[in-house]
Amino acid sequence: MKIVRFQEGSKVKWGVIEGKTVREMDGDPFGHFHITSKSKSVESMKLLSPCLPTKIVALGLNYRGHAEEMKMTLPEKPICFLKPSTSVIGPGEAIVYPKMSHRVDYESELAVVIRKMVKSVSEEKAADYILGYTCLNDVTARDLQPIEGQWTIAKGFDTFAPIGPWIVTDVDPNHLEISSYLNGERRQHSNTKNLIFNPHQLVSFISHIMTLLPGDVIATGTPSGVGPMAIGDRVDVVIEGIGTLSNTVVGEE
Repeated sequence: MKIVRFQEGSKVKWGVIEGKTVREMDGDPFGHFHITSKSKSVESMKLLSPCLPTKIVALGLNYRGHAEEMKMTLPEKPICFLKPSTSVIGPGEAIVYPKMSHRVDYESELAVVIRKMVKSVSEEKAADYILGYTCLNDVTARDLQPIEGQWTIAKGFDTFAPIGPWIVTDVDPNHLEISSYLNGERRQHSNTKNLIFNPHQLVSFISHIMTLLPGDVIATGTPSGVGPMAIGDRVDVVIEGIGTLSNTVVGEE
């Protein structure tokens, strides 16, 4: 099932994609819902970010290749940081290049969307708390990252967490090709089988630290090949079995 969140007039609604149409959802995917007979074409609607997380828990150095290109030691435990809810944008929305940065990078990532509140769950039961998976671009002001001990500033600007275009509930997250394209040219390419810590391990680990709420997102880390974007560029995050998340870059006013 592909779950979308979309704008219709002044209202925000949920739906399920069936072929080239979206059937409207009565309720939401984090509670009780049923699929109605109301439908519209996907192309006719404005898709929003498929969830509104209270927090994004993101992973650093979760692909061996990325750790090597950053010249950092492989982690023995997940390295986590937070991106604020205000950094979230949806498919087609613009990434704003902040004036205080001179290098802003793309980072394609598989994102886990939490279905219901979870605290201290085992790896074996983690799947029960996952709604599905989507694409995420962990946009990073790379030149600001070394300045701080943590990465809040470099990762936390408004628009620095494009998510979408939808949530897929029936995909195996452990064997998916993942790529990024800059202006149509592939820059990253790997497979989620190369993750150091897989999604179930991450849900378990993080839930032992903090309570995860419905709609919260875990960004599982990026493969090697990260690089800079410029104003006017288009970046696509493409994940097998999920789809393509596309955003352009604009300058800060």
